[in-house]
Amino acid sequence: MLRRRTGKDKAPSSDNKLDIGSKEEKELRDEFGDAKVKQLVIKPRSKRRNGFIFMLGGIFGIFIALFFANQHEVISLESLMDLNLESLIEAMPQGLVSDVKAFSQHERDTVSYDSFSVGLHLQSQGIKAKHPVVMIPGVISTGLESWGTGESSRQYFRRRLWGSWSMMRALVMDKAEWKNHVMLDRKTGLDPPGIKLRAAQGFDATDFFITGYWIWSKILENLATIGYDPTNAFSAAYDWRLSYLNLEVRDSYFTRLKSYIEIAVLVQGEKITLASHSMGSQVVLFFFKWVESDEHGKGGKDWVNRHIDSWVNISGCMLGAVKGLTAVLSGEMRDTAQLNAFAVYGLEKFLSKEERAEIFRAMPGISSMLPKGGEAIWGNSTWAPDDQPGQTLTFGNLLNFQDPNSTYTQRNLTTPESLQYLLDQSEDWYRDSVLNSYSHGVAHTKREVEANEKDPRKWLNPLEARLPLAPDMKIYCFYGVGKPTERSYFYQEEPDPLVKLNVSMDTTVTNGEGVDRGVLMGEGDGTVNLLSSGYMCAKGWRMKRYNPAGSKIKVFEMPHEPDRFSPRGGPNTGDHVDILGRASLNDLLLRVASGKGDLIEETFVSNIREYADRVQIFDD
Repeated sequence: MLRRRTGKDKAPSSDNKLDIGSKEEKELRDEFGDAKVKQLVIKPRSKRRNGFIFMLGGIFGIFIALFFANQHEVISLESLMDLNLESLIEAMPQGLVSDVKAFSQHERDTVSYDSFSVGLHLQSQGIKAKHPVVMIPGVISTGLESWGTGESSRQYFRRRLWGSWSMMRALVMDKAEWKNHVMLDRKTGLDPPGIKLRAAQGFDATDFFITGYWIWSKILENLATIGYDPTNAFSAAYDWRLSYLNLEVRDSYFTRLKSYIEIAVLVQGEKITLASHSMGSQVVLFFFKWVESDEHGKGGKDWVNRHIDSWVNISGCMLGAVKGLTAVLSGEMRDTAQLNAFAVYGLEKFLSKEERAEIFRAMPGISSMLPKGGEAIWGNSTWAPDDQPGQTLTFGNLLNFQDPNSTYTQRNLTTPESLQYLLDQSEDWYRDSVLNSYSHGVAHTKREVEANEKDPRKWLNPLEARLPLAPDMKIYCFYGVGKPTERSYFYQEEPDPLVKLNVSMDTTVTNGEGVDRGVLMGEGDGTVNLLSSGYMCAKGWRMKRYNPAGSKIKVFEMPHEPDRFSPRGGPNTGDHVDILGRASLNDLLLRVASGKGDLIEETFVSNIREYADRVQIFDD
């Protein structure tokens, strides 16, 4: 384990070099390998300390992230002391520090805009709070804090091991213990013995991921300007690691959500506006089925219609995401975890791809993001609905294996074949977890849909389960388009008799067909594919069997038009996470919450309706 040097353990040699063969050298060799330690042994201590910092590349990322906090985002003294940043700043080259400060100030001066401006403009038009707002955050955006009191957990009591500087410190200083805390029990899918992580609650759980990286804070600021506060707005944070049934088993999440909504409707005298993002939209779908069920929520078939005025589905991954499969297959990161670049860099720096895959598989909620709809949605070996004219490599092959010596993959794999490949080659506990929690097919008839009403595995798949019987509920689908999004991959097997599943992206594959470092890009918001965010809204929920009560659906697509000087894209971004700060998204959400959603005009800027017509699913 890495530790900060104190006066008692300074290197004893007079020339400030490490003693060859010392305990300190051995620890560093174990952590970083011979090559890096050799550099440390031969350098003076001042240079060695700088080299040590750059080996901890994630810490460098954290340091830079501090300068991206805007004027309203405060870094507490406690968080600085907890991370021992003063020693890191001392070791950082001063020229680099100055450059970072200058770039940060330039970024603020160039793209800074009043976070309250959207709400203030609407307020001047007479827009004001009406429907109580319940916000359901997305995957991995809710902070998780430790409530364990066992020997290994007491040092982390009430510290966030996901979504804070404490997470970064634990990841760097005590990686094994951090992994033990964030991974769930493989067999039960619940807390491991002696470990207790829980979702942080309140607006603080979701407004920022870490200091300087906002998520829901822009929306909260604008809601406040038209009259929202904790009495009529609520963030329903949840432990995104859990399977959906276990959210209720362990935390009574859906029972508490149902009770809050009922109380809000009773007190405010108005039905609810639900606002969900990403995985949160899947949580909403599951909640609708759970609350209707006679065996679960016992709310009755009309509960949703009586309590929900509108559902604002923001960047919802309704049919999963192809990169959800690569996360659990081989630990690929990129935007899979929906983190800022510095956090992703830290996780990639300190965790191998095998460790990342291990962690993601031990978080059953992540596997709810596996792509749904099979070949009907994602295409076959020769064709996909979103293939472009003249495109020679079809998107229909999700995993491309072109090594003729491969024992299992002598051909490329479509999406359902890729999912089966993952399950066939994975450990039994993971396969059982997926099959017992989720379903990825298509119900082609009304009879099939109705037969799935009592099967919770189907409730997350909008192609196998219907919307609630809520003719008065309005559904608004707001999502970004026009940002290149991973669509298919080139992989290679790495035979290892000790590892059941050992594959990795073949990053050497790059050609003129749009393949870059083993990835073929398609359309979407940078994280969720356009087919996933748009198909159900553009066509699927306009079919009678999936929407028997005729709930009204309205789509508003937002083109990705980032400000090139802003790391977060500025007020016109269409990025999957950053869209929560987009000015037009905030404007639309406030109009819906104020009861003016009927005035929003449906807007398409992509070809999703053309792609939807090519999908091999038809109304009966």
